[in-house]
Amino acid sequence: MTPPPLFLLSGLGADERLFQFLQLQHPNPVVIQWIAPLPNESLGAYAGRLLAQLGPIAEPPVLVGLSFGGMVAQELARRIPVRRVILLSSLANTGDLPWYYRAGGFLRLQHLVPFQLAKRWTAPTAWLFGAQTPAEKKILAAIVRDTDPAFLRWALTAILRWRHTAPVPNRVIIHGDRDKILPVPHQAGVHVVQGGEHLMVMSRAAEVSALLNRYLH
Repeated sequence: MTPPPLFLLSGLGADERLFQFLQLQHPNPVVIQWIAPLPNESLGAYAGRLLAQLGPIAEPPVLVGLSFGGMVAQELARRIPVRRVILLSSLANTGDLPWYYRAGGFLRLQHLVPFQLAKRWTAPTAWLFGAQTPAEKKILAAIVRDTDPAFLRWALTAILRWRHTAPVPNRVIIHGDRDKILPVPHQAGVHVVQGGEHLMVMSRAAEVSALLNRYLH
């Protein structure tokens, strides 16, 4: 039986490089590419403009969203029928966003963070995201260098303004219990990866792949 279409949405400012260690049992996974946001654009409006990349869809797809991509995937699922939404290291309910992020947003710290410094000094970023091996650190450092600071500032603001509480249909949540970026969602049925960090999609690729393949068909 032919599996449903599969679309992958990567993390904030990232791309298909974060998915390269996965072994997915699907003939044609498609990675959605981030586009430049419009001024003051909401997360929902941004997701609406990404729909063009899905093209004509004969049947409801499976959406796999990593971190920021999981939030966008949930907005896509509000606009089109989907077979399933799989959240990796993501936010399933905006009520689960830690208070210190909201405090930082109130102080507008996302406009003050020196992202250019992070491009030159990547060791703290590797620790924060859980990049462990030299290969993982190299990939993360390259992604950080390639990310547009303006996109980061917009996305952080959009996340802080995002309001999402009702679960999308057929949602699956996979999250690491050592994630320093986002805590394990307070939702029923979460697949908790013991020892998994925010980028467990790389460091625990075999385990994450096995979980994903369970829900692709």
